[in-house]
Amino acid sequence: MENERQDPDVTYRLNQLYVYATDSCNLRCRHCWIEPHSPGRAQPRQGIEPDLFGSILNQAVPLGLAGVKLTGGEPLLHPAFTRLLDTIRAKDLGLSLETNAVLCTQDLAKRLVDFPRRFVSVSLDSPDAPTHDWIRGTEGSFRLAVRGIEHLVSAGVRPQIIMTVMRRNRDHLANLVGLAERIGAESVKFNILQPTARAETLHRQGEALPLADLITLGRWVETDLSRQTSLPLTFHQPPAFLGLGRMFGPAGDGCHTCGILGILGVLADGSYALCGIGATVPEMVFGHAAHDSLRDVWLGHPTLLSLREGLPHRLSGVCARCFFKRICLGSCIAQNYYRARDLWAPFWYCEEAHRHGLFPESRLPPEGNGEGTEAAPVSCCTHPSGLHASPLPDR
Repeated sequence: MENERQDPDVTYRLNQLYVYATDSCNLRCRHCWIEPHSPGRAQPRQGIEPDLFGSILNQAVPLGLAGVKLTGGEPLLHPAFTRLLDTIRAKDLGLSLETNAVLCTQDLAKRLVDFPRRFVSVSLDSPDAPTHDWIRGTEGSFRLAVRGIEHLVSAGVRPQIIMTVMRRNRDHLANLVGLAERIGAESVKFNILQPTARAETLHRQGEALPLADLITLGRWVETDLSRQTSLPLTFHQPPAFLGLGRMFGPAGDGCHTCGILGILGVLADGSYALCGIGATVPEMVFGHAAHDSLRDVWLGHPTLLSLREGLPHRLSGVCARCFFKRICLGSCIAQNYYRARDLWAPFWYCEEAHRHGLFPESRLPPEGNGEGTEAAPVSCCTHPSGLHASPLPDR
């Protein structure tokens, strides 16, 4: 149906909008890469205006829009959240929702069942309350998050559970999978702690795991823990560190590609941006929906045109040589730019691994034998709902 609505002149399809529905969050997560305002359970300081949101979707559909991801901040804080849902549903678009589930009620969970193409992820950073509450910066958040997950499952929406791995919870992975099984989750994803925004403090405080430990944990999840459960497990790291079976086999979890060539961010104030990075990096804001045409932004903004022309062959460092660069596309362009103020900078994880002799040599050509393949970018990391997997660290 999307193809029938798409403008034939659009070469690069706008596959998904990442809508940062609010600039606020009811938790104070220590690893958040957005640094939202934290008003507790009060109204958000800024939320996307529903009529403007509808106008954005109207403009996006002819550009090929297949789905909308609602994130934040905490999207459930939005005072007209159900109206946003109704707008997405009326346009027959897929829905992806990232939430901490603290505010998820039974009625709201039932509203989500109406979407035939949906994907809901819930942040849960430990199977025990003290650890989760410490990471989330809010006492009682574990109990409320589990209650929210139970509401979702009871309504027929099985969410993915996402855990950000750090020293504080490194020994909790197996027990978290056990909890996910018991409460009826669909899958579990383990994220690495990105050195961005609030998480930079955790890195300075030594809460981040050494890279060698992360690589070992990823291998253990892939080869051992995944065999102890029927749930799909993902340890989210660049594809160079994954076995081919994890990407392309029947039990694989995709390529972990950066979907930046088919994604545009919409911030809570109605600005267009490179994913959500515009919230902290002003030069990555591309205009405003109230006075800038989405078509003009998507088809003509210099940064977007540069990415389309430059990926993957302009990537630098170890990413320039890696055989997987046409799949990975630098892993996360937003993260790379945040760190180096350079769209073509290598992903920090891969660069550090290469510097310490931990990057898989089989994924690189011999020194002095040229760079990796120059074939066109490949986008293969999609959820069965048809929605693109998130290239950014979930909250």
